[in-house]
Amino acid sequence: MYRIGIDVGGTFTDLSMISEDGEVSFYKTPSTPHDPSEAIISGMAEMLQEQRVSPSEVSHIGHGTTVATNLIIERKGAVVGLITTRGFRDILEIGRQVRPHLYDYNVQKPDVLVPRELRMEVSERVDSDGNVLEVLDEDQVRQATRFLAEKNVGAVTICFLHAYKNPDHERRAKELVLEIMPEAYISLSSDILPEFREYERLSTTVLNATIGPKMSRYLDRFLSRATELGIANEPRTVHSNGGLMSMESVRNYPVRTCLSGPAAGVVGAAIIGAAIGHPDLVTFDVGGTSTDVSLIQQGRAVFTSHRNVAGYPVKTPMVDIHVIGAGGGSIAWRDDAGALKVGPHSAGAVPGPVAYGRGGQEPTITDAEVTLQRLNPHTLLRGKMPVFAAEAKEAIRKQVAEPLSLSIEEAAEGILRIATANMSRAIRSVSTEKGYNLSKFALFAYGGAGPLHAVEVAEECGIPVVIVPQEPGTMCARGVLLADISFDFVKSDISVASAELWDRVMASFSGLVVQANDWLDSENIDAEHRVLRLSIDARYEGQNFEIQIPFPEGTDPTYAYFLEEFQQIHHREYGYKLPARKIHIINLRLQAVGRVVKVSLSERKVDTTLADAYLHSRQVYVNREHGWVEAKVYDRSLMPSDAIVDGPAILEEMSSTTLIGVGHKAEIDAYGNLIIRLGAKDDE
Repeated sequence: MYRIGIDVGGTFTDLSMISEDGEVSFYKTPSTPHDPSEAIISGMAEMLQEQRVSPSEVSHIGHGTTVATNLIIERKGAVVGLITTRGFRDILEIGRQVRPHLYDYNVQKPDVLVPRELRMEVSERVDSDGNVLEVLDEDQVRQATRFLAEKNVGAVTICFLHAYKNPDHERRAKELVLEIMPEAYISLSSDILPEFREYERLSTTVLNATIGPKMSRYLDRFLSRATELGIANEPRTVHSNGGLMSMESVRNYPVRTCLSGPAAGVVGAAIIGAAIGHPDLVTFDVGGTSTDVSLIQQGRAVFTSHRNVAGYPVKTPMVDIHVIGAGGGSIAWRDDAGALKVGPHSAGAVPGPVAYGRGGQEPTITDAEVTLQRLNPHTLLRGKMPVFAAEAKEAIRKQVAEPLSLSIEEAAEGILRIATANMSRAIRSVSTEKGYNLSKFALFAYGGAGPLHAVEVAEECGIPVVIVPQEPGTMCARGVLLADISFDFVKSDISVASAELWDRVMASFSGLVVQANDWLDSENIDAEHRVLRLSIDARYEGQNFEIQIPFPEGTDPTYAYFLEEFQQIHHREYGYKLPARKIHIINLRLQAVGRVVKVSLSERKVDTTLADAYLHSRQVYVNREHGWVEAKVYDRSLMPSDAIVDGPAILEEMSSTTLIGVGHKAEIDAYGNLIIRLGAKDDE
């Protein structure tokens, strides 16, 4: 039997397939933004045919998707109505009164997702302890629902004050709405985010309702087409914490898929890094539209519970990934002062970079790579995709080089240097700015464009080792195959931490344990494959931000461990600790995990020599210091384990291209990973 992992990106849809004996195959096809399921199904059909595998032999499909993120970014979600506690309908607009950029008045907040006329208030009130102060006025709920129905609202958000403590009013309101609007998609804040801070809870629930209807239709099309292809097993979807969810869970909680694909890549990188002796990594995923960076410490990804997506707060547990608009399709342009900029807007899959010959007219990072011949100037994807190098070079000459009085090489290198600076800044935001020493980490580079930039980014950030996995352009799809089924549960339980009250805190976890096991039952996870991971959000008295304290798996959380870990994590992230200050517990978190049976990493079996992998040599422009140099070009798939390559060199494969700089040394390990040591030092 075979397992398939899929990652839908902005430019390409990547697929990985692994057999029971560990044989891995990869495939890449252009994405279809109008309906991502088209590229998924056509790519699967072509890959299965190419590998001579019957659809009936596929036992598992997992996929990462950008549907939720794109709906938010492009403002193409459903028309949403809001029913909330009287006096609180403008919380969505007031927010936290924090400007996106304090001194830049040209930067505006994004439009509110629910217009004021569709934000309905009803009489009800629950206090912060969950006590009912005012019963729900059911007639007002019915009246509000009729108004929303007249406005052709497709989804309804119900968010009442302190519903995280007592959800009864929200649940009753849902029943009343369904009586009048039985087809409406309804999101309750007590289901989506049962924790305090009403603005973030409301924003997250509104986003869930916004993307819910279209996400459901997308999943229906995907499932229907997979069934027509002959796939018997229902696909699962990666969500933002790096785990898999069933289609039913995704329909109910689509907001949890906002970082679906990138999270899978981080999970895969953590597993591969730990297996090869590099548990501390900075992941560096450069695709067609964005660069995603994250930190892995001691084999585990760093998580966060709060971030913005397209300017909107989303508060759900997720892998802490920093995303910037710098990918292969990022467009080079000049601002009003004539300065060269790169990104964040992208040529995407359509029309794409000029070099792809699909109608793109604006120069991109990919066009710069082709112009400097770091990328194959003739074909990509093993000859399946022609490259229009002359057109790419001409676009850079006309739109960048001539206006800035630069040579074509200087213009193309300038584009890449700006991209490198942006990428390096993103890496520092998840590492040095949080107290981590980058000299102790390796850069794990993947995505179609990651290996091209990895060496230069590592040099700028002071990272001594670069790791490039097999077929790095499909790493996120491969990560899907390494992901477990998981879901996160949370409970706000605000109290002062103390040894005397620790038993009460632990007792409060019992309700989350029941919820977790009920969910695992619904996912058909056997008891022996279940893992429950506990953590606590806490802060010093007087603070308004929390840090997360995870507890080791399989141990009983103790107060002494919590206290020591809180002080250490706070000191690492903020540079100080206050042992005499009281600590407030804010949220209890539990991650329910269902272990998925996986094929373990296997060593490559390649009966070739380095001479067999050698293709030819070509002139490559490395940088202004070295200029054009003669670089050997290798077919990476034919390179034997333990092969050593001195830079400058180019390693080409189906999904990506790796640049090894002057003075650097690269080696293929037993698992097919490329290890590049900067400065060619053997003792690093």
